[in-house]
Amino acid sequence: MAVDTQVTFLTQDAYDRLAGELEMLSTVGREEIAKKIESAREEGDLKENGGYHAAKDEQGKQEARIRTLTQLLRDATVGVAPESHGVVESGTVITATVAGGEEVFLLGNREIASNSDLDVYSEQSPLGAAILGLKVGASTKYTAPNGKEITVKITKVETYTGQ
Repeated sequence: MAVDTQVTFLTQDAYDRLAGELEMLSTVGREEIAKKIESAREEGDLKENGGYHAAKDEQGKQEARIRTLTQLLRDATVGVAPESHGVVESGTVITATVAGGEEVFLLGNREIASNSDLDVYSEQSPLGAAILGLKVGASTKYTAPNGKEITVKITKVETYTGQ
């Protein structure tokens, strides 16, 4: 399995929030799930023990989130959002005409804008990869996951303010 080691931009607020979540999941979260599993184990036959299986599933999801957060925080570049210079880059808010309709979105990691109503596209998404590095006024096309070719025109690039 290939591991994506792409560096991700995070604001200091996002980094601190995610580090807090990781700390909670790694300590209190693990203790709580261990107690749930132990309590369910004491109920008897594990084959037909729904509580046990649910707790094990929850543990698996929690451990996956811990791994995701650990890698994200390890590989993140932390700071203020890049000052907009009219060029699409990670951490900027893009206004674009996509398939004939206007869209406003953040290019970067969804964790940056978790407290925002902004849509977020990663730099690795078909749309993100197609527009990365383009200037205001530039147009391009990309192939969507459904195989359809979509035209995009960049109309504005702004500094992300966290809202």
